[in-house]
Amino acid sequence: MTQNSVYAVMLAAAAVGSLHTVIPDHWMPFAALARTRRWGAMHTARVTFFCGFGHVTVSAILGVIALFAGIEAVHAFGARLENKSIYLLIAFGVIYMAWGLWRSFRRDPMSVMHPHHHHHPHGHHDHDHGLTEWSLFALFSADPCVAVIPMIMAVAGAGWTAVLGVIVVYEAATITTMIVLVTAARAGAQAIRFAWFDRFGDAVAGALILTLGAVLATLGL
Repeated sequence: MTQNSVYAVMLAAAAVGSLHTVIPDHWMPFAALARTRRWGAMHTARVTFFCGFGHVTVSAILGVIALFAGIEAVHAFGARLENKSIYLLIAFGVIYMAWGLWRSFRRDPMSVMHPHHHHHPHGHHDHDHGLTEWSLFALFSADPCVAVIPMIMAVAGAGWTAVLGVIVVYEAATITTMIVLVTAARAGAQAIRFAWFDRFGDAVAGALILTLGAVLATLGL
């Protein structure tokens, strides 16, 4: 493989890495959770970075394994894992919505009938010690993008430097685009200013993630 061919594959990796993050499941959960958990912009970006890193690194590992085990078997395994991950997203949405409802009613059951009660916007969230962030990391790590595997195979003949180059470019494009989209979506979500959202925000976020997963599963994306 010529050097120009390697550069062409790297360019394709950058394009695929950026474009596949446009699907809402790569940015909407972060924006929704950032709004309800009151994550700052830097914290949201860090969570997005690590989740994106897990998402792409698993994909890259599958690609490297394919060099030794054969692309067909690994691609089939990765595709199966990718298809199952949508149900993990749905399960996450259901659990988070149920947890959000439980927390909302646990705080003050009577405030549903008396919405004029005073709320404490900066103190009503319990600390979950990073459970939400780690759950997202596990979810995204279990959702590889098998599109990078053929590109890794394509440059394998040019050596490990070319393979590493494709992986780095793909990771950088994916993570950068995710952070940009999440940051923009978070800014929009921060503009939501409803008293009921401060109370039921976690449940609403879970419902949005659940709905997103259901739509993607229905459309087969």
